[in-house]
Amino acid sequence: MNHQYFIGVDVGTGSARAGVFDSSGNRLASASREIQIYRPAKDFVEQSSRDIWEAVCHCVRTAVDQSGIEPQRVAGIGFDATCSLVVLGDSQQPVTVSPDGDDDQNVIVWMDHRAVDQAARINRGQYEVLKYVGDTISPEMQTPKLLWLKEHMPQSWKRAKQFFDLPDFLTFMATGDETRSLCSTVCKWTYLGHASLPADGEGEQLCDVAGGKSEGVGGGWDGDYLRQIGLGDLVDEQFRRIGNRVRPMGEAVGRGVTAKAAAELGVAPGTAVGVSIIDAHAGGIGMIGAALEGQEPGPAALDQRLALIGGTSSCHMAVSASPRFIRGIWGPYYSAMVPGMWLTEGGQSATGALIDFVVQTHGASPELEELARVRQQSVYEILNDRLDDLAAGRSFPASLTSGLHICPYFHGNRSPWADPSLRGMISGLSLSASLDDLAILYLAVVQAIAYGTRHIIEEMNAKGYCIDTVFACGGGIKNRIFIREHADITGCRVVLPREPESVLLGSAMLGAVAAGRYPDLVAAMAGMSGVAKVIEPAQGATADFHQAKYTVFRRMHDDQLAYRELMAAATS
Repeated sequence: MNHQYFIGVDVGTGSARAGVFDSSGNRLASASREIQIYRPAKDFVEQSSRDIWEAVCHCVRTAVDQSGIEPQRVAGIGFDATCSLVVLGDSQQPVTVSPDGDDDQNVIVWMDHRAVDQAARINRGQYEVLKYVGDTISPEMQTPKLLWLKEHMPQSWKRAKQFFDLPDFLTFMATGDETRSLCSTVCKWTYLGHASLPADGEGEQLCDVAGGKSEGVGGGWDGDYLRQIGLGDLVDEQFRRIGNRVRPMGEAVGRGVTAKAAAELGVAPGTAVGVSIIDAHAGGIGMIGAALEGQEPGPAALDQRLALIGGTSSCHMAVSASPRFIRGIWGPYYSAMVPGMWLTEGGQSATGALIDFVVQTHGASPELEELARVRQQSVYEILNDRLDDLAAGRSFPASLTSGLHICPYFHGNRSPWADPSLRGMISGLSLSASLDDLAILYLAVVQAIAYGTRHIIEEMNAKGYCIDTVFACGGGIKNRIFIREHADITGCRVVLPREPESVLLGSAMLGAVAAGRYPDLVAAMAGMSGVAKVIEPAQGATADFHQAKYTVFRRMHDDQLAYRELMAAATS
């Protein structure tokens, strides 16, 4: 038992990754590979499930090879991925979702906003299930995307035999079993994970669809909702294409890895596979259960913790013993991350993507890229060093942006405004585009993202949370400026996990539970995660400065709505 190893597989927006871990959460090796992204039209973002699976197999084989262990010693595999929609037809072949008509483009990526109109129509219906998505469904969720596909590509809709969330597609490819995850179906498909709970809210969660009921809530699927929005055929077929078996994360799927998948992945047939999880949620379980100051968290301590998972976008995960309904913030979702607890999920649609966009489109970007090449550093290392130089002699470095303010909603706002139509704003530009200007603009963007996190935390705390500690993972934790500004702006201590690849670790935990190494996910969280460093927020003048800039940040949203009202009156 002490010599078992577990693989975590993560499929993000731009790449697939795999990591090999031991039963204590130590990473032996990891590998990554880019995946293809297609953008056939404005707001359309697509991928290929075939390309994704090939990348996953490459990463698993490479990671196992680099770890130096025998493939037979891999006891379990866990999968996480973005909440993207995968469409398969006869014989599990891809079915196009693209105006290009290419069947290989069969994945609608999470960030795709083609279904804005469908989401708006659903939100006007004020359906009961919307209580569990912050009262507002997002075009990034699956029922608006399914409705778009049915309305705009009826031939693809007819050809489709299976609709998967991407994490569940991966376990299906590995095992041949169509089991769906409680995480993805609850968070992105409006499945009601608490539907089978006893009236007192206690007891074992039963997730199987009961008899394919088509009226009211049938085993967690709300058939009335699906009929009323125009997806009644999914109900008539007893939810066959969207899943009639939904199970908790980490439970063993089928009989493990099939012989075909074993040859592709480079592991032994029958290797245990855990029910999957969304990528951000994998990061949450990879961090939030760690002991802090010698204390393992109980329900009260979890009320003070937020898991911040940063990447192309950011997710903000908190859990509570009872449901908390917060307008504009997704959830409450029962048992969708930590078993038996209700998940609240905030998010920002563009964080890493926004920083990259602003840096790469600035006039000084070519100069920055050349410096990075010559010095063999990343562009962000150079910008961070330049900010240190510019801040020399100042009482605190954040004051560099006193005249520069950014509203970061370039790709809309996920939380807490829940308004995909919002757009970015910059106040304070001059007739200069030097490298120093770019460094200060970059700092202002990082601050704006952190103000968004502060706003989300404030809304959560107003509804019963007491968040004062942020556990952070993702690309942002490698950036000292990003971490410093988040601590100072939110006023929370920021905890960096022992394993920086917390998303991969969270997925590996699913494999450890499926293999029986740990009895449940909570035990795996306690046994495999840990803390590396704690960053305390600055007080005094720094805190006062950020309070003033946060006031500007909030006012910029109000100003944008006022501008819209003025222009609407002029064009009506």
